[in-house]
Amino acid sequence: ELQERTAIIITTNKGFEEWTEFLGDAALATAILDRLAYQCDKIPMNGKSYRLENRKSFLEEMA
Repeated sequence: ELQERTAIIITTNKGFEEWTEFLGDAALATAILDRLAYQCDKIPMNGKSYRLENRKSFLEEMA
């Protein structure tokens, strides 16, 4: 099986509960998430965004 021999990284800024709205089909979203979430490690990134913080500093310097 492919999932036993390879590593796949998927990043998203959408929570699982938002995928139905994003994809527009509850059955499709459920099927995709079921397959993606099977035997996976989820790493939530809930802290502040360093990218946005750096951008804010850059814009302040330019002003």
